[in-house]
Amino acid sequence: MAKAYWVSTYRSVSDPDKLAAYATLAGPAITSGGGRFLARGEPAKVYEQGLQQRTVLIEFDSVEQAIATHDSPGYQAALAALGDGAEREIRIIGGI
Repeated sequence: MAKAYWVSTYRSVSDPDKLAAYATLAGPAITSGGGRFLARGEPAKVYEQGLQQRTVLIEFDSVEQAIATHDSPGYQAALAALGDGAEREIRIIGGI
């Protein structure tokens, strides 16, 4: 079975306190769902039309596991804590 990757990019953070509250809840929800944090932070270098945005890369054993983690009550509580504190994008993609 191919691994899956959850990629989050942050376009902007308008409320660092909400982001901190989100992180407190999201980390445990993601790891309890089987996610493994591979990278997080600002890019070391961007190319082409790349943007200097905070990025998080999480590995899961399957796409289904990543989706179930995102849709879980624990992660949904983290999203509620984040609210309008950041503008971001999440993509879940299957590995090859």
